[in-house]
Amino acid sequence: MPEIVVDGLTHTFGAGSENPVTAVEGIDLTFESGSFCSIIGTSGCGKSTLLKMMAGLFEPSEGRMTLDREIIKGFSKRRGMVFQQDAVFPWMTVARNISYGPRLRGASRAEQAGIEKKWIEAVGLKGFEDRWPRELSGGMRKRVDIGRVYANDPDVLLMDEPFGALDAQTKERMQSDLLRTWNETRKTVVFVTHDIEEAIFLSDRIIVMSARPGRIRHIEEVALPRPRADEMRLTEEFLEIKRRLWGMLEH
Repeated sequence: MPEIVVDGLTHTFGAGSENPVTAVEGIDLTFESGSFCSIIGTSGCGKSTLLKMMAGLFEPSEGRMTLDREIIKGFSKRRGMVFQQDAVFPWMTVARNISYGPRLRGASRAEQAGIEKKWIEAVGLKGFEDRWPRELSGGMRKRVDIGRVYANDPDVLLMDEPFGALDAQTKERMQSDLLRTWNETRKTVVFVTHDIEEAIFLSDRIIVMSARPGRIRHIEEVALPRPRADEMRLTEEFLEIKRRLWGMLEH
């Protein structure tokens, strides 16, 4: 499994212009193989900027990122991205959305069918294979997004507030389902969120960023046992972590 290393990373938008904006500055991080790490911080602190550079959507102004010692640059099937907004193709059924990536790479129809079956079941959409996105709820469309990324078999999943637009009950159900899938695959996951409770419930480690320019303010090792159930959110250990992180963001 891959390891991601971020070394001296800085990114400035509009560098050389009259009003440059430094989004992140001097970031040094290591994301260990098979880990689930979340990044939290106030709005505008550079969380999504950092994640998008990890996806190869644009390059840092200074420093570098590597995946298995290879510099991250441009798109690669080794890195899958899930955005907050729906990225489901409205003209494709659930099954065809799921198998889109393998189909582009020339997978046979039999291979596509196997991939569709596996990941439709894994993300809880069995029975909805032939539905169109307009017939699905927001949570179900997000399941399609996640299934399509997993179907590409990336080494790393980069998730930018994927459940941010969902209602509280759907969000908690999606969190539990994501943990179940992660536990089965042990992909390396980097997850950006505004939700402290979500970060604690999901993560091995939580990275707290300062206000812009975003720097690493604190790294919280989450020692809560796995597997995790919803009842854990009410334990004193969970609430103590929540209070500590909340205090950091408040100040």
